[in-house]
Amino acid sequence: MKETKQNICLTVIVPVYMNYGTIGKTYDQINNLFDNEQDVNIGVEFIFINDGSADDSLNEILELVEIKDNVNVINFSKNFGQVPAIVAGMERSRGDLTLVISADLQDPPELIVEMVNSWKNGAEIMIAYRSNREDDLVSKIASKFFYSMIKKSVPNMPVGGFDFFMMTSKALAEFNSIDERNRFIQGDVLWLGFNVKFLPYKRLKRTIGKSTWTSGKKIKYFIDGFLNTSYISIRLISLLGVLFAIFGFSYSMLIIYNRIINNIPFEGWAPIMMLILIIGGVQMIMIGIIGEYIWRIYDESRGRKQYIVKSTSYDK
Repeated sequence: MKETKQNICLTVIVPVYMNYGTIGKTYDQINNLFDNEQDVNIGVEFIFINDGSADDSLNEILELVEIKDNVNVINFSKNFGQVPAIVAGMERSRGDLTLVISADLQDPPELIVEMVNSWKNGAEIMIAYRSNREDDLVSKIASKFFYSMIKKSVPNMPVGGFDFFMMTSKALAEFNSIDERNRFIQGDVLWLGFNVKFLPYKRLKRTIGKSTWTSGKKIKYFIDGFLNTSYISIRLISLLGVLFAIFGFSYSMLIIYNRIINNIPFEGWAPIMMLILIIGGVQMIMIGIIGEYIWRIYDESRGRKQYIVKSTSYDK
C-alpha cells in the first residue's frame, strides 16, 4: 500500500525595512526549495512585515501579494524596529514550522532545507548562526564583543549570534506567550529550552541597498540584550560599591596612621580631586544602569502596543 505523504506548512517571516530590490529575490529563492521533497509535502507561505519603509519596499511586497497566493503583508504605521516586526509575524504564523529570515539576501536559503532535515531528526528549534561574516573589521570586532558579553549570561549563545532561525508550532506558542517590551529575540528563543540544533554559516556581504542597522540601533539592542538576559550589571554595581567602600576605608586608615604615627600631614588637592572625580564617575554609571532598569519598568507599566498595524492583506 502506498504511503501518504505528510502535509506540512512552513511560514516564512520576513521583516522589511528599506529592502526595495531584494524582496522578490528573497521570495523566489525560498519558494521553490521543496519542489523535490521526498518525505513530506511542504507548502510555503510568506508574511512580509513592512516596518515603515520610506522607499518602495511596500509596493514591491504588494505586487507579490497581487500575483502570489501564498504571500501576505503586514504594514506598520511607522518604523517600530526589527524586533516588533518579527513578533508581529510570529503572532500571525499558523504554520507547522515557522522561519525567520532577513530580506537583505545575506542569509543562504539552502540552509532552510538543512533546518527542515534537522526537524525531521527531532530538533524543535533550528538556529543558523554566523560563524563568519563578510563585514568590515569594526563590525566584526563589535559583534564579537557583544556576543561574548551575552554568553556570560546565556552560555549556549553562538559566538556570532543569529537572526535566521526556525521553530515548531509548539515552540512558537511558547515564544508568543512572552509578553514583554524591549525584547532580545535571540535570548528569548534560547530561553525556551527546547531541543536546539545549531547550523553554522558564513554571512554574505550585502550587495543590494545599504544597511539600516545603525550604530545607535546596535547600542540599543546591546543594552536590551544585556539587561534582558542578565543581572550582572546590578551585581556589578553592588560589587563596585563594596570595593570602593573598602578602598575608601583603607585609604582613610592610611592617612590617619601616617598623621598619628609618622606625623605626616595630608596635603594637596590633587589626590582629593582624583578621588572625587573617580567616585563621582562611578556613581553616575551606577545611576545610569539603574535608570535603564527603571525605564524598562515604566515602559512595561504603560502597556503600550509593541507595534501598530496600518494595513494588512489579512483584512481582505
